[in-house]
Amino acid sequence: MKLSEGVEWGLHCVSVLAELPPGATLPTKALAQYHGLSETYLAKHLQALTNARIIESLPGPKGGYRLQRSPEEITVLEVVEAIDGREPLFRCTEIRQQGPLAQEPQAYRRPCGIHVVMAQAEKAWRDALREQTIADLVAHYQHDVAVKQQQRSTQWVTERMRRA
Repeated sequence: MKLSEGVEWGLHCVSVLAELPPGATLPTKALAQYHGLSETYLAKHLQALTNARIIESLPGPKGGYRLQRSPEEITVLEVVEAIDGREPLFRCTEIRQQGPLAQEPQAYRRPCGIHVVMAQAEKAWRDALREQTIADLVAHYQHDVAVKQQQRSTQWVTERMRRA
């Protein structure tokens, strides 16, 4: 399984937005600079997050992005699905029914064992991501990152945020 880099970008951006004070926003340019990313490419992912109602975009000179809901209400899975979609990670094409040893269709009444195992694994993965919220990610950051670095980050964001 390979997730797009946009998932990482989206999770980081949503985590930064989660720490903004009420009423504040960050423009695309600031989010891109903060993470050293292409503003144009990041904008596509921010639009996907907006369409999924995870973040909202406010227009105008004081505009930018902010969370649409509290960090406790946004799951990691929502961000993953907003960026990469909800399609199953594994697609069974029933190759067991092809080739020189294929049997009659009625011999394949039971689901393919490989399909069953992959579906169970995907369900477990999605369930784990559904249990983790953006608030959990922020808490990990606050626990794992040195206070001095957190202060530098807060100062950098504060200098670039906009208040509506």
